[in-house]
Amino acid sequence: MTALSILELVRVTVETDARGALDNARDLAAHAERWGYRRIWVAEHHNMPGIASAATSIVIAHMAAGSKIIRVGAGGIMLPNHSPYVIAEQFGTLERLFPGRIDLGLGRAPGTDQLTLRALRRAPEVAERFPQDVLELQAFLAATGPDQRIQAVPAAGTNVPLWILGSSNFGAMLAAELGLPYAFASHFAPELLIPALQIYRATFKPSEQLRWPYAMVGVNIIAAPTDSEARRLATTQQMSFASIFRGARGLSQPPIDDIETFWSPTEKAQAMRMLVRSIVGSPETVRDGIAKLVAETDADELMVVSDVYDHALRLRSFKLIADAAGAVLSGQLRGSFQLKGDQP
Repeated sequence: MTALSILELVRVTVETDARGALDNARDLAAHAERWGYRRIWVAEHHNMPGIASAATSIVIAHMAAGSKIIRVGAGGIMLPNHSPYVIAEQFGTLERLFPGRIDLGLGRAPGTDQLTLRALRRAPEVAERFPQDVLELQAFLAATGPDQRIQAVPAAGTNVPLWILGSSNFGAMLAAELGLPYAFASHFAPELLIPALQIYRATFKPSEQLRWPYAMVGVNIIAAPTDSEARRLATTQQMSFASIFRGARGLSQPPIDDIETFWSPTEKAQAMRMLVRSIVGSPETVRDGIAKLVAETDADELMVVSDVYDHALRLRSFKLIADAAGAVLSGQLRGSFQLKGDQP
């Protein structure tokens, strides 16, 4: 069966500061585990006033401390920004603090602009070393060898599960080659979803971490009691995408009644191209959308983004999504989605 998980954006709004965004993320994790979500991830982004997850490992610790059983992780760490050794230390420490609950998703994009990349003291060309850096990081998380002079303390031996993130065929090929689970970012880059999944599954090589391919699909879902309310709530995310194209990445904005008054035809076309796989609507609409997506992709797991402005309404959205997902498979299982087959 297909598992259900959350990508938490840690949004700073015009009414909520960074501390509020961090506490909301922690609160969501506590609710999500009661609703049957498998894991909750946060992503590394820099120089974005509207996203408070730049210090990703610290945010993960905050969320894990406020929950009990849900897996918490990075979706992802942009590895070219860091030394693999330091990331091993950080996530190995998290695994010692929260054993059996930490995931480490890895991406090769910078997660920021070129000017900020220089502030991070990382040259753009280091992204070319991404496959080697993944292997180096994996080695530091493995048990220490007899002649190994450099250890990542206390990470050695924790074997924190790694994921490869991607929005192109490159990530699919790398995940398959290394025998790692693969998460495709179709919540903002849907064009290559199906080809990437086909490549990943066709070329997958078993590894110590994973015997069979395991594919996660990112999807935007906004649920409300009615289609019309859900569409109104979705304008927050639509405005956010339009603002990106304007070069104005600010704070999250409350929903508006008529999105057509906000964006230009060009901005609308650009945004909707990125949001084309979004599922927005009532529980019935969400249920149908999830069923179609799972049937099309055979996803092992869905990672849901529900970019709703108001925290209480966002919690409601995630609860409705969990209920709708359970209803999709009501003939096979009661309740929320469950994992199928070999799992990370």
